[in-house]
Order: sequence, then C-alpha cells, then structure tokens
Amino acid sequence: MPIDPYILLLLGTVGLAALFPARGTGADVASGASTAAIAFLFFLYGARLSTREALDGLKHWRLHVTVLACTFVVFPVLGLAARGLVPVLLTDPLYQGLLFLTLVPSTIQSSIAFTSIARGNVPAAICAGSFSSLVGIVVTPLLAAMLLGGGAGGFSADSVLKIVAQLLVPFVAGQVLRRWIGSFVARHRKVLGLVDRGSILLVVYTAFSQGMVQGIWHRVSPARLGGLLAVEVVLLAVMLLLTWYGAKALRFGREDRIAIQFAGSKKSLAAGLPMASVLFGAQASLAVLPLMLFHQMQLMVCAVIARRRSHDPVEEAGRVSGADRAGSSRTEVGTGTRSG
Repeated sequence: MPIDPYILLLLGTVGLAALFPARGTGADVASGASTAAIAFLFFLYGARLSTREALDGLKHWRLHVTVLACTFVVFPVLGLAARGLVPVLLTDPLYQGLLFLTLVPSTIQSSIAFTSIARGNVPAAICAGSFSSLVGIVVTPLLAAMLLGGGAGGFSADSVLKIVAQLLVPFVAGQVLRRWIGSFVARHRKVLGLVDRGSILLVVYTAFSQGMVQGIWHRVSPARLGGLLAVEVVLLAVMLLLTWYGAKALRFGREDRIAIQFAGSKKSLAAGLPMASVLFGAQASLAVLPLMLFHQMQLMVCAVIARRRSHDPVEEAGRVSGADRAGSSRTEVGTGTRSG
C-alpha cells in the first residue's frame, strides 16, 4: 500500500523541529499561530456541518451512544489496564501520553472518508465524529484531571475554559455563520482542506520545538519507542475488533457497523494536540508522541480495511436492520483520506 504523503509531511515536520526548533520570540509567534490555526479549523468544522444533518443524526441515538461509549469508556479502560506495562515496556511519561491518547475524541474527516469508501452509513459517521469532538471538548479535560492526576500538571478550571474558547467557541461561530458562508465553504472544500492539514503541521512543529528546547527527548530510547509502538498496535487491533463485533452483537446493520468501527476506533490529532498543549505545557511534545504514532497507524490500517469492505457483496451492503434504518439517509462526500 502506498504511504500517505501527509504522513511523510508529519515526519518531516518533526525533523524540522529537531533541526530548527522555534526559540524565544519565534516560539511565541509559532504558538500564537498554531492556536489561531486550530481555532480556524474548528470554525470550518462548524461551517461545514449542516444543522439539519445534526438534528437528523440525533434520531440514530443508539449508534452515537455506542461510538461515545467506545471513545470515552472502553478506550480509557484499556488505557488504565496498560498501567501494568510500566516500567517493563513503557516509561511513566510515555504511559501518561498513552493514557491521554485514550481520552481524546474521535476523528471527523477520516471517519467520514473511510466510511464512504467502505459504503457505510456516511450521515451517521458525520454526526458521530462531530458529536464526539463536541463532547470531548469538555469530557477529555475532565477525564484527564481524574485519571492523569499530576501527569496533566496544567489542568485547572482555567485550562478547561481555554480549551472551550479555542475549540467550542469557533465551532459554534461556524454554525451561526453557516447560513451565509456554508455554500462558500462547500465550493472550496478542497482548498480549505489544506487548512486542516496545515493547522496540524503547525501545532506539531510548535509542540516538538518545545520538546527540543526542554531537552526531553533524551529520556526516550529506541527500545522504549518500540515498546510503545507494540502496545499501540495491540490497542488499535482490540478496538477495531470490539467496534465491529460488538456492533454486530448489538444488532446493527452492516452500514452502521462500518460507521461505528471507523468512528469508534480512531482518535483525533486535530483535537488532541491543542488539548495536550494546554494540559501538559512544556511536556506536551512527549505527551503527544503516542497520539501521533497512533494517528499514523490508524490511517494506514483503516485505509486497508475500508478498501476491503468496499468489495463486499452488494446484497450484503444493502442489508440494514429495521431498527437502524431510521435516520440513515445517504449523502455524498469526498473520499480522500484526511487527518482528524
């Protein structure tokens, strides 16, 4: 399978931060620019999401509850279970980052893209990803305070307000202005899609620059990175199996199971990076390393799964249970793989 060029851009950004980290005034400028870029990114999310689609999606509440349970219950439980791997496979800082990864909301764009490729329930994927991101703005910091304790040293009521101001307020503003700018955003979807990726690259550069300046990379050995990668392979495999067969046990139709698998097994780099910057401060670069690795892994694995599911027999693809057919209208979206 060909490597996604965006993954190479992410790796190149990390290398750029290692060779030319932002310092002093440059670091302040990069930090301000990344904050503005992420705010604009969530503004575009709000402008893209149809209010009618969101309201129609609420009718499919069983699916959304299932995705939220996978994202904010099952994932954190697995993260807590990984505590037993310290210090055999993971150091405590890497475990803190792994646990933070399990608390982050689901993706939006890539869940939609993969669901579309696999001929799943695209409207459900749109709403599930959007609902997860909105819930995560509040739930992720609260879970971090409960489970990470001192590991998220930057957590406070003020940090929650910062996250809400950076993510939720722009999203709501996009929803309010969608009446006037929605058609413009739809017409320029491909061009504005560059903002998605550029925003994440900027935040990655800022976070890893801070890590280089603080000298925290000396704490991570190649063996520890290998251990982290092995743990994340198992984590992703477990979630992919649980979301698929668990949804089947709950009697969801094939199209809904596809949406649940892709929305319930993935984590958002776009939402996780700014949250980590607020919660972890100078330690954010080490804290987001597990999220970055998991993000790249989920894109590659889910791309393969989506292509294979797209070849399922047509008669099977059209079989949707009566309970799940309500609220499952079809829409067309782009099928390009994007980060989220």
